[in-house]
Amino acid sequence: MRHWLMKSEPEIFSLDDLAARPGQIEPWDGVRNYQARNMLRDEMRPGDQVFFYHSNCTVPGIVGIAEIASEPRPDPTAFDPESRYYDPKSDPASPRWYLVDVRYIRHLRRVISLAELKTYATGALEGLPLLRRGNRLSILPVTPEQWAFIGALE
Repeated sequence: MRHWLMKSEPEIFSLDDLAARPGQIEPWDGVRNYQARNMLRDEMRPGDQVFFYHSNCTVPGIVGIAEIASEPRPDPTAFDPESRYYDPKSDPASPRWYLVDVRYIRHLRRVISLAELKTYATGALEGLPLLRRGNRLSILPVTPEQWAFIGALE
């Protein structure tokens, strides 16, 4: 089992939105970065644990826990001209973009803010991709040690 941090802007799709979905599952579509796509397509598997992170908001931070609920599969939004994630260069015969389903597990008892996480950047969370300057990926790996440390902050 692997651990991940997945970012979403709460104005677009929040943890509350995931919790309200039928079966509390939603496809994680719209990934349009090759590095994030590769992690999603090649490394994510059902049962992997996810920190759900709200970005681009007043207090960015980890707000909950989810899990990967499906094997990776082609992202159909890439083939839909009506979708904001449409990619005219993506071909169903050789898909460029993938998605996984994400299942809600629970809200954290409190938000673990980015500011708080940064206070551990030279200690227990050294190397956490989220804390690297300029890292804007929406999917980031988390080591088992980082997962345990962050979980204990709750």
